[in-house]
Amino acid sequence: MAAIRSGNTKPELIVRQALHAMGLRYRLHVANLPGKPDLVLARHRAVIFVNGCFWHHHDCHLFKWPATRSEFWHAKISRNVANDARAISDLQQAGWRVAVIWECALKGRTRLDARLAMQEVADWIKSSKATLSIRGE
Repeated sequence: MAAIRSGNTKPELIVRQALHAMGLRYRLHVANLPGKPDLVLARHRAVIFVNGCFWHHHDCHLFKWPATRSEFWHAKISRNVANDARAISDLQQAGWRVAVIWECALKGRTRLDARLAMQEVADWIKSSKATLSIRGE
């Protein structure tokens, strides 16, 4: 688990490269915003979180509770989920639009076509919709 990075993950790089290719510009990991979003598109008042299914307890095939130290992992992942909910709420109250892209949408057996998924994100960025959640099929 120690080898898993918190930033510059493969799903995050896929999203960043696709949005950049579409001409959208963003800032990375802005620390003064709640939850330190992965991408911040200030011009569009939008933030994007690229969540790993394990670390953020997504109900998909990529999430499985660890067999060892179960109390530790339940507490850790439950804290992550609570922090995510609080950060999203705080961002929305501050007038930000929030998108969550789940790891299973970009990898694994339920992944979506990356081009179509990123087009959906780009359309959301340019729209006025408040939230977006993209997950695997």
